[in-house]
Amino acid sequence: MEAATRIREAVDRVRILRESASARPELGNAVVRVKAFQARRFAATYADLLESGPYVSAARFFLEELYSERDYAERDAQFGKIAGAIQRFFPAQVAETATALAELHALTEDLDHAMAQAWLAAEPTRCGADEVAMYVTAWRMISRQTDRDGQLSVVLRIGHEMVGLTRTPGLRLMLRMMRAPASAAGLGSLQRFLELGFDTFADLARNRQNAEAFLEVIARREAALIRLLFDATFVACETTLRETLGVAR
Repeated sequence: MEAATRIREAVDRVRILRESASARPELGNAVVRVKAFQARRFAATYADLLESGPYVSAARFFLEELYSERDYAERDAQFGKIAGAIQRFFPAQVAETATALAELHALTEDLDHAMAQAWLAAEPTRCGADEVAMYVTAWRMISRQTDRDGQLSVVLRIGHEMVGLTRTPGLRLMLRMMRAPASAAGLGSLQRFLELGFDTFADLARNRQNAEAFLEVIARREAALIRLLFDATFVACETTLRETLGVAR
């Protein structure tokens, strides 16, 4: 299947999930709560990287552009509009990475939606439970370990590909030349995301060891969280998440 078609299909899947959540206010609110909790967890897990050092920009990009509870509907719609242009005018590796990013976004939205549904289903039986307990409950209710492992695998693959793409001759210039046409076409949100992503990984890639080390930190910490939530006791999951977030029982 062509990259443009896959990108559009992924964007459509996200749109359908969002419309479903909007049609049910309680579900929409649960989705927001799940995303907000995950953003807080990410910020706490990587507080050291976000505070100082060579990985600040990369960690902030992950938090604000990929793991945030912000509404990315405008950016997604713009992504779908230029899917054909990405396939026609950019190197094949760019199109492949863009496709992987779109499909990762669709998978993430699907998991968040499933978590929100499980959260709502569990609420009547866990009356008074705080967000830590509710999150662990919802995670275990939907399970989907293969998807969780795959989600992390794709995040890491995209990271490595982005590092490689920053060394593609002329790619940064091509992005810069897109500014005026993107603005005129109402694609400013997506243009900002593309340039920010490129510059963030270009800065990281100036030192190959830094790039590899950053992605290794992501791999190690996220894999540990996945193993915890699937394999540890419920109490151990709660305790670890509370310690990470600095939340008392």
